[in-house]
Amino acid sequence: MSDGWRILITGIAGGLAAGLARRLCAHEGVDLVVGVDTRLPVHDLDAARTVRAELSSPVVGELLQRERIDTLIHLGITSTPGDIGDRSRKEHNVIDTMQLLAAAQRAPDLRTVILKSTTAVYGSDAGSRSLFAEDTTTHADSGYARDVVEAEGYARALARRREGLVVTVLRFANLLGAGIDTPFSRYLALPVIPTVLGYDPRVQLCHTDDAVEVLRRACLDTRPGIYNVAGRGVLYLSQAVRIAGRPRVPVPMPLVDVVARAIRRTRIVDVPTDQLKFLSYGRVADITRLRERFGYEPAYSTRATLEAFLAAEGITPWVDDERLDALERHAVRLVRELVPDGRS
Repeated sequence: MSDGWRILITGIAGGLAAGLARRLCAHEGVDLVVGVDTRLPVHDLDAARTVRAELSSPVVGELLQRERIDTLIHLGITSTPGDIGDRSRKEHNVIDTMQLLAAAQRAPDLRTVILKSTTAVYGSDAGSRSLFAEDTTTHADSGYARDVVEAEGYARALARRREGLVVTVLRFANLLGAGIDTPFSRYLALPVIPTVLGYDPRVQLCHTDDAVEVLRRACLDTRPGIYNVAGRGVLYLSQAVRIAGRPRVPVPMPLVDVVARAIRRTRIVDVPTDQLKFLSYGRVADITRLRERFGYEPAYSTRATLEAFLAAEGITPWVDDERLDALERHAVRLVRELVPDGRS
């Protein structure tokens, strides 16, 4: 009987999960890759099998035991409500994760659990530190980031209850790459990009190729613990918008929620509350542990990640730099005339 890896991936309809499934299927030591999602996958999955089911369904627990799954990779937590239909985001992210990990506890062959988390768990506000290490207390009080904090708690509890189980938590910076659909990727694709007047936060990105490779290594090697995952370096948001070739429209802080609601109504971009804070204050995570303990050096810097994403998605400047400067100056003047104290 073969003793190769037998892997279950949740959220298999997503681009990141599909990329990971293809990479794992190509590894000679992997016997089985099976994915679970409520949506039909649209990406190539190579030899991976798929099962349509809610994570809270008994089907998933039966699958873990029947297929003798030894590695569970939970990529099914979403920041995009549209990914889960009519169900609430919290119900999907928190309750389903709790029930999934309860089923994992009962799976006798399970050896490794990998949870896709986010650096958003550190929060973003005026008093935030300049660099977040993994031992920083999480500070997410609402939205998607709060969901992930709770999911991490369930994963830690599972590690305590199940002796010998390896639990790896990977906190990714904003992911960008071909086929990845997130609020931030949609934000960068807007023809005109709203920013917060008087604020220019630092932005840190992670290329999906790096994300897939880190997930693959966490799966095939023992990497217990929590790791921040991001590209080298940072960009100011103004630099990122300029590289994208989009004019900025600065929005006074008192009007940010109004503008965010208007954008949500277009159904082009959903701008969660925690994302609004990020666009005001930014967030940068320390990747020293990723490099030194996990043993991975990201192939893409933050800038290279953005440039690769723009090229892959065909996002090109629609005005030249001179015209861009003029449009931005005009927008700033207009806003300051309408709201003299733009930051109040």
